[in-house]
Amino acid sequence: MVRLCNRAHPKIVYAITLFKILCRNAGPGPHVCRELNLLSIHLRQMSDSKTYSQQDIVDMDNIQRLNMINAISGFKSASLIGTVDGSGKENLAIFNSVIHIGSNPPLLGLLVRPLTVPRHTYQNIKETGWFTVNHIRKEFYKRAHHTSGKFREDISEFEACGFKADYSKLCRAPYVKESIVRIGLSFEEETEIKANGTVLIIGAVRELTVPAESIEEDGFIDLEKAGSLTISGLDSYHETVRLSREEFVRLPENLTKNN
Repeated sequence: MVRLCNRAHPKIVYAITLFKILCRNAGPGPHVCRELNLLSIHLRQMSDSKTYSQQDIVDMDNIQRLNMINAISGFKSASLIGTVDGSGKENLAIFNSVIHIGSNPPLLGLLVRPLTVPRHTYQNIKETGWFTVNHIRKEFYKRAHHTSGKFREDISEFEACGFKADYSKLCRAPYVKESIVRIGLSFEEETEIKANGTVLIIGAVRELTVPAESIEEDGFIDLEKAGSLTISGLDSYHETVRLSREEFVRLPENLTKNN
């Protein structure tokens, strides 16, 4: 059963409304007014929110459930995965499931859907042991999305979607020439997720290409400056706006050690 939430206490809403009136009459500065306005919007959204049970979700129309559950994990990476088979046939596919596994050694994960039908990306990775991750930019995200089509195995998405393949001396798999953040990986291991049959591929980062101007002194990569996009759900593409970089949290001993 879907339930409507009503968490915005009337007194809180009244107080915020009163504060906004004061703001308009030369009260607190514009920054405070802006924060109060955002808070009031948040409270209104909370009061109009819905709660779904697991059974509600199971009973949904397939497309509605697909769109909702793919969105709730938050914004995800937008990447083109480049592979090639043993005969040299290139493949390119969009993924929103590239995740960080570890930095020492440098590892990334790629989640692949259940192997109930041919998965060309998976097959090529297992056959050659290599794949590339190429960040998607605004200039070509529509063409990148088009790679999600179910092309025949003999058709290369590089050609069909208007991308140029680029190779390095080390990585056997093709990069996307149009991408400026590019990662070459070798296959390390795979794990089947028994709950739904998806497969987590672990790749070792063998080489990395990043615009020099996007690399900060401490090694942080400014993906916003590099123009990397992000995805919500399956088909909603977004640019990003950084709020801030926060300092590493070092707590005093009295908060980290037991007496």
